Amino acid sequence: MITEAKRKAIKLFARGRDFYKKRDFQEALKYFSAAYKTDPTDEPSNVFIARCQEYIDNPPDEGWDGVYGMKSK
Repeated sequence: MITEAKRKAIKLFARGRDFYKKRDFQEALKYFSAAYKTDPTDEPSNVFIARCQEYIDNPPDEGWDGVYGMKSK
């Protein structure tokens, strides 16, 4: 069974992904952070929080297609 907190976190995460795809990393970060705060077991939101912070500091190239290139394994 999915809890109400998990449902809310899923909606927040989806909204964050919308902004992420549009390269609006500041706005995406707000939604991913809210999702993680709502459900601290939401590891995907935690991953995207780190990616947004990285892209805010070092924006991807103009040709960026949304794919994240891992720096190390």
